[in-house]
Amino acid sequence: MVGVRWFRLLAAPLLAGLWGAVLGAAHLQGQAPILDRVEAALTDLRTVARGQTPAPDLITIVAIDDALIDQAKAYPLPRATLARIVERIAALGPRAIALDLLLVEAGPDDGDRLLAEALAKRPTVIAAAAIFIKGGRAEADASGPLARVPVADHFLLPLPIFAQAAQTGIVNVATDPDGVPRSAPLLFRTPDRIEESLALRVAAVATGSDPVIEPGLVTVDGKSLHTDLGQDLPLGFYGPRGTIRTLSAADVLNGPIEARSIEGRIVVIGATVTAGGDVLPTPFDPVLPGVEVISTAISNLMAGDGPIRDLNVRLTDAAIAVVLPAVLVTLLAWRRNVIGLAAIAGVLIAWAILNMLAFEHGIWMSAALPLAAAAPPAILFGAGQIWLQRRRAYHFARQATVLQRVQAPGMAHLLAQDPEFLKEPVRQNAAVVFVDLSSFTGLSESLGAAGTRELLDDFYDRVDAEATACGGAITSFTGDGAMILFGLPAPSEDDAAAAAQCAIGLCSGMRDWLGSLPASIAPRIGFKIGAHYGIVVVSRLGHGRTQQIAATGDTVNVASRLMEVAARFGAELAVSDHLLRAAGRAAFEPAVLTGPVETRLRGRTQPLQVWTNKTGQ
Repeated sequence: MVGVRWFRLLAAPLLAGLWGAVLGAAHLQGQAPILDRVEAALTDLRTVARGQTPAPDLITIVAIDDALIDQAKAYPLPRATLARIVERIAALGPRAIALDLLLVEAGPDDGDRLLAEALAKRPTVIAAAAIFIKGGRAEADASGPLARVPVADHFLLPLPIFAQAAQTGIVNVATDPDGVPRSAPLLFRTPDRIEESLALRVAAVATGSDPVIEPGLVTVDGKSLHTDLGQDLPLGFYGPRGTIRTLSAADVLNGPIEARSIEGRIVVIGATVTAGGDVLPTPFDPVLPGVEVISTAISNLMAGDGPIRDLNVRLTDAAIAVVLPAVLVTLLAWRRNVIGLAAIAGVLIAWAILNMLAFEHGIWMSAALPLAAAAPPAILFGAGQIWLQRRRAYHFARQATVLQRVQAPGMAHLLAQDPEFLKEPVRQNAAVVFVDLSSFTGLSESLGAAGTRELLDDFYDRVDAEATACGGAITSFTGDGAMILFGLPAPSEDDAAAAAQCAIGLCSGMRDWLGSLPASIAPRIGFKIGAHYGIVVVSRLGHGRTQQIAATGDTVNVASRLMEVAARFGAELAVSDHLLRAAGRAAFEPAVLTGPVETRLRGRTQPLQVWTNKTGQ
C-alpha cells in the first residue's frame, strides 16, 4: 500500500506533467488545432467579459454603404465615383488613405484614369490579395526567419495604372475554424517574393517609416510590437460595428463634412453595403464589416494596444501546462475527498483569475492548453465537464459554419426559369417582412448542436411554408431569423396585402409552433416580426460562383428595426404605417393592431408611424 501511495505521489504527477509537456510542445509550434478551436471560444468569452474599449482616435472609415449604393445605382461602385470620393478625402489633408477594395479588373478608361490621378494626390495604399491553392501555411518552412509565414500560390495585384499611383498591401486576414479573425498576418510570400499586409503598409505610410521586421517582433516608427507565430498580429477588437469612427461615403460626396474627421487621420475606404458579403464574425458583432477588421489591425499597429501573444507567452503557457496537471494530480492523490476537490477547485480558480487578469492587461495567455493538460485527472475524478465544454465549443463552431451556408430559399426556380434574372440591379416598390426568434442564443447553449439544428430546421420549414403560401420569397435565413420579400419576380399591387397576410400567418403559426414545443423549451423563447413597405434595390451581389440575391435600401433596414420596436412594446408584430396604408386595414384582420405611434428607429433620424399588436392577438 505504501508503494502504491508513493507511485501516486511521484509517478502520477510526473506522467501528468509529461502529458502537459507534449501538449505544450505542440502549442509552441502552433500545431494543436483542437486546442486552437477551444481557445477560440474561450478567447471570445474573455473578450466579452473584459468589455468594450474606446478605439484610439486615429482612423476614420469611409463606408461604401447602402446610402451610397442607392445614390450611385450601381454596385460595385463606378471608378469615377470612387475617384471623386478619394479626391474629396485627399483635399481635407488625411495622414494616409487606404482602399480596402481590389482594383484588379479594368473599368472605363476615364474612370480608371481619374481614380489613378486621385490616388496619387495623397499617400495611399490599395488592397491586393493572396491566393491560396496549395495549402498556404502547410507549405511554409518549418524553421528560419520566415517560418510559418503564409505561403500563397500567387498574389492578385491591382492594375498597373493604380499600382503606379499608390502602394499596395495584402488584405487577407487569418480566421479560426469558427470564422472569427483573431490575428492578421503581417507578411505573405510566394516562392519568389514577399509582400506586406495592407495594415502594415498603411502604418508605414502613415508614419513615414518603413517597418523593421524580426522574428516575433515588428517595429514601426520606433515602436516595437510583439508578434505571434508566422509574424501574425493578434487582433484586439474594440467593440461592435461603428466603434471606430465611420462616415458614409454618400456624405463625403454630397458634403459638407467636418474637416477634423479627416484631417491628420488615417482614412480607410471599404464596403459595408448590406449583403455585400464582406463581413466577419467577432466577439462583439456577428457581422462586422471587413473594412472595420482591417481598420482594427491598423489601429492595433499604430497604437500598440493589441493583445500580446509571442514566443515568451507561449513558453509560459507550456510551463503552466506542465505544472498545473502535476499539481492537480498530486492533490488528487493526497486527498480523494471534499478537501481534495476543494483544493483542486481553489487551484483552478486561482489560475483562472490570473489568466483573466493577464488578458485584461493585454497578455493573451492560453486558457485551453492548461485545461487540456489537466483533463486526465479531471476525467478520473469526475470533472468531465471540461471535455463536455470542449465538445460543445467544437459543435458550436460546426453549427455556425453550417448555418452560414443557408442561402435564399425559393430563389432557385426563378433563376432556373431566367438565368439573367436580376443580372442588373432593379429599384422597385416591395414589402419586406422580418421574423426572428427571441432569447434563442441562450436556449441553444442548453440544447446542444443537434437539438439547436432540429429546432431551427422546424422553424425554417414553417417560415418557408408561410412565405410560399403568401407568394413571398425568402432572400435570407440568418441564424434564428429570416427575411421575406414580396415583389419578386416583379412587383404587383398585391405585394403589400400578401405581406400583411404573411405577417399575420406567421404570428399565428409561430404561436401554435411554440405552444407545441416541450414545456422545457416553449417558455424560454418567443418571436418578433417587423414589416414595412417602400423602395428597395433588388440585385445579384457577388461574382462568379458566390452570387446571391439580395434586397438593400432603407426599406430593408426599417423592416429589420421594427422587430426591435415590437420587442420594446411587448408585441409580436410591428407594422409601419406605409405598409398598413398600402395593404389596407382589412388585410391585417383578424389581428388587433393599435396605433399609430410615432417612433424613432435606431440609426434613423426621421420618426416613423408604427402599428403593433398585443402578444397573442
